[in-house]
Amino acid sequence: MPTPRLIAIDGPAASGKSGVGRALAAALGYRFLDTGLMYRAFTLHALEQGVRADDVSGCERLAAALTMELVPAADGARVAVGGVDLTDRLTEPAVEDNVSAYSRIPAVREAMMSRQRSFAARGGAVLAGRDIGTVVLPEAEVKLYLEASPEARATRRAAQAGSATRAARENLALRDEIDSSREASPLRVAADAHVIDTTSLTLAEVVTAAMEQVRCAAV
Repeated sequence: MPTPRLIAIDGPAASGKSGVGRALAAALGYRFLDTGLMYRAFTLHALEQGVRADDVSGCERLAAALTMELVPAADGARVAVGGVDLTDRLTEPAVEDNVSAYSRIPAVREAMMSRQRSFAARGGAVLAGRDIGTVVLPEAEVKLYLEASPEARATRRAAQAGSATRAARENLALRDEIDSSREASPLRVAADAHVIDTTSLTLAEVVTAAMEQVRCAAV
């Protein structure tokens, strides 16, 4: 059996999805998409347009008119809106604080999912997010769900953002609540996903475990 065409990686924030997905894609010669960047790009665009997350109809109109491009890059697809590459701005505090509120809006998720499916359509792709194996690509041959303890995730996020661990823990707890309780595509473990607890594992160890699942799917 050939190598799986599509690999879906899900899990909560700071569980290691992006690093593992990027490494897997590089090892397999696949394209990689961190779908969270798309929701962050929409969030930044909405904030700059003055459209609040509680203005659902305004967000729906903005999503319908959005011109978003996924630009191939060595470390994964970059995201441009209206021809402007926003990737390097997507960890700004305002985006971090508001992305879950915007991404819970059904029309926004539908707009992003159609682009994600188009990216995956020709195969040879690794997509990471929160609903890839359950909603976006339920047909993916390999589905991974990464998890880690709240403490480990908070430490990682604090290191990434240069913030205090306590603040990171509170932010992640809020995001977990929103992501798992939203009506549209909530964070769930796909029934056929392989769960990897990354709490005490290095990136290399998680990638090794993930590659084992890829090899199993190819047997």
